[in-house]
Amino acid sequence: MSSREVVVLSVGGVRFVTRASTLQQFPESRLARMLNDDDREFKLVNGELFLDRDGALFSYILDFLRTLQVSLPTDFSDYQRLQREAEFYGLYPLADLLSQEHLLKPRLEILEVRFTLQEMQAFFRIFGSCSTTIEALAEQITVFTGQQSGQGWNSPFPSQKPLVPLPLERPSHHDMVFQCGTEYSAGDQFVARYVSIKPDNRKLINGTNVLGLLLDTLLKAGFRLVSTRTVTSEEKVECYTFERMKRAAGLTVAVNQTLGSSAVAQARRSQVQKGK
Repeated sequence: MSSREVVVLSVGGVRFVTRASTLQQFPESRLARMLNDDDREFKLVNGELFLDRDGALFSYILDFLRTLQVSLPTDFSDYQRLQREAEFYGLYPLADLLSQEHLLKPRLEILEVRFTLQEMQAFFRIFGSCSTTIEALAEQITVFTGQQSGQGWNSPFPSQKPLVPLPLERPSHHDMVFQCGTEYSAGDQFVARYVSIKPDNRKLINGTNVLGLLLDTLLKAGFRLVSTRTVTSEEKVECYTFERMKRAAGLTVAVNQTLGSSAVAQARRSQVQKGK
């Protein structure tokens, strides 16, 4: 078996094809040793290694060997069973990470959009429980400003003068503030603010249109609208609350290639993605 570059495994009736080097990521593991030694749990049948274990869970085992990362679906719940499988295969760094479910479980993320419409201007404030989501959303949203002459709120066309991008207000890491529309400047001049939300290239000045695009952007990002309410009837502040299950940051295991095989099982935990 050690001379084979490609290995075919049948785990619980599910067929997997991988490289021998993938199975040898952890030389002390049972998967690595099976390529060189006889193991009664692994039977060679018609050129395939047959193993009477859970095939669905083995897909996560193989993904870990290929990437050295633990990244599970948001609806995954079989942590103890997968940990037991990792221990069976001798992948103790993986079993160690799986024993700490709080690092791997997805978290509920809350996001709130407040919208205020005042004459020819609309004001937006977005709060988020996850700062990285707010940062990513801030990179999508751009406010442009410029002067118009004799144009009002409902003008569908931007001024011919160059528009200047404005930085978004960031009162904290968890919220942002911006506005659109027009306000009187001097004479027949108006200061106009347009909003663009990537990947949409339009520059919108109407607050209702911006709100619709913003809500659609959040829905496409996996958020679910859970409530809509009017905060204060006097100021007509509308509040939209969203939630989604945020995938846990992937965890990576570093294999020590310089030390002897007895040290290979040592793992270093680190977060691949930012943010809590």
